[in-house]
Amino acid sequence: MSGAAEITLSDGEYLVRLARRSVEHFFEKGEVMRPEPGSVPEKFRVRMGVFVTINKLVKHGDKVEKELRGCIGFPYPVKPLYSAVIEAAVEAAFNDPRFPPLRRSELDEVVFEVTVLTPPEEIKVSSPLEYLRKIVIGRDGLIIERGPFRGLLLPQVPVEYNWTVEEYLMHLCMKAGLPPNSWLDKDVKIYRFSGRVFTEVEPRGKVVEEELMAKACKREL
Repeated sequence: MSGAAEITLSDGEYLVRLARRSVEHFFEKGEVMRPEPGSVPEKFRVRMGVFVTINKLVKHGDKVEKELRGCIGFPYPVKPLYSAVIEAAVEAAFNDPRFPPLRRSELDEVVFEVTVLTPPEEIKVSSPLEYLRKIVIGRDGLIIERGPFRGLLLPQVPVEYNWTVEEYLMHLCMKAGLPPNSWLDKDVKIYRFSGRVFTEVEPRGKVVEEELMAKACKREL
């Protein structure tokens, strides 16, 4: 496996199941699961960036909606994929500063989502306004950097909220703790990456791949 593009639905299912199993193991043993590398298929020992998202399924009237319960990951390929998924899953469940630690009783109420990333690359522009035509909703996840400030949004986020590219950039700035229009500053650097998103349809249920581009196009119609 040479990159995110090589991952199959079966691979995605393996990673989602691994994320859930990692959190269940932590509840049972109080420690991070450490499988022997030799017990893991070689394709999952390649270094890749990955995020694990935990969403709580909440019923609103006749609709069931996802509410974020934790999301942590590694934007750069610094760890073997299986190891990154295990660590990100535990961190998302117990150490996301935006939420209290996951409770064992919530395991039947949440779905696990794994996003496997391509390495980020800087978007080169001669004018910041070029970002508006170079960034594609449904394809691009983004990272913004300015001095000590840094923020990241996964490619599924603007699709879920039906943002325009400009709104996406504004929220990216705010995620980094910057004013919303900071993307227009010349000293800002913006990087893009793509992601393959695999998620449980229901707790411990079927795993599917999210078709972000198809969703984005459908919402534009």
